[in-house]
Amino acid sequence: MTVKGNFATAAKPEKETVRVGFLPLTDCAPLVMASVLGFDEKYGIKIVMSREHSWSGMRDRLTSGSLDAGHVLYGLMYGAQMGIGGAAHKMAVLMNMSQNGQSITVSRSLAQAGAIDGPGLARLMQAQPRRYTFAQTFLTGNHAMWLNYWLAASGIDPLNDCAMVTVPPSQMAINLGAGHMDGFCAGEPWGERAAADRFGVTVATSQQIWRDHPGKVLGASAAFVDAYPNTARALVAAILEACRWIDASLTNRQATTEVIASPAFVNAGREVIEPRLLGFYDNGFGRRWKDPHCLRFHAHGAANYPYLSDGMWFMTQHRRWGLLKSDPDYLGVATEVNRIALYREAAEMASVASPRATLRSSTLMDGRVWDGTDPAGYAASFALSALA
Repeated sequence: MTVKGNFATAAKPEKETVRVGFLPLTDCAPLVMASVLGFDEKYGIKIVMSREHSWSGMRDRLTSGSLDAGHVLYGLMYGAQMGIGGAAHKMAVLMNMSQNGQSITVSRSLAQAGAIDGPGLARLMQAQPRRYTFAQTFLTGNHAMWLNYWLAASGIDPLNDCAMVTVPPSQMAINLGAGHMDGFCAGEPWGERAAADRFGVTVATSQQIWRDHPGKVLGASAAFVDAYPNTARALVAAILEACRWIDASLTNRQATTEVIASPAFVNAGREVIEPRLLGFYDNGFGRRWKDPHCLRFHAHGAANYPYLSDGMWFMTQHRRWGLLKSDPDYLGVATEVNRIALYREAAEMASVASPRATLRSSTLMDGRVWDGTDPAGYAASFALSALA
């Protein structure tokens, strides 16, 4: 061990320059602030930011090695690991970077016709049958799974009752406004953008679907982590410090908004990013509220720990919707992908507490409890699914 400043760090990083990808979303903030505030240099590395255009591009650049790591959809990592939609690649989830803070938006015309929530949308689709089109950001990704879960909870079968298309998050609002789709699920600030421009209405937040759900992760290929473990630990420690800094005060969140709004990062006005980052929601249809479960980045480490059950949940939904043709070894795969031991070492470097448990229990919007103890039974338990 060597001592640097007021913390102890493990062996010197094998690679000092780390190329890390991100998409223009509010929840890329920890990665941006780790670089801007110098937390990366504190741990002996330099983060080089790479602005990506789509999640498929992010996946391809991670698996090819042209990116070392990325701000990535949790579900994308497990889709790549399992070979859904392409060749299988060994992946590594190093930490969770955020919780909460995504949203489902429908067109204003649908809201005016009564689709202001899931049951309202179901009634409208039954009363006015046609081809309804909804967009998500990646086939196996978080937003596809939130959207499917929300639709199914209201009796809408996402496989048969509507068409699903994939659209990069930054193009969601403009495509909704152009009438190319009826609704979408994406990360902020694109739900706020649609609501602020008054051509979209927020009908659900992801925290209403699953309070304190896992969000974006720091992801890499297993090959990178195995070749550069000290670099990976340093990267996690730096981003943990940034997560803690952002959540430490209102002032820090406001400063974060100012930084990520720039064209180099999210490239959206501060007035679009800041409200929902601070928990202030306007659904674009006359309802406003302060959400106590808005986007969070640290929560004393609770938002960052890579629970095995979080990764397993995405596999249960991939199985539910027919993306996995058989039940995998849920726990075995999650244990391989989620690098809990490495995370704990990095957390110790950053003086962040780590839970002892590897599974956690949550209650989702339909009252179902997910705790990771019976993933195959959970995947098969839904009335609406490809398995029914």
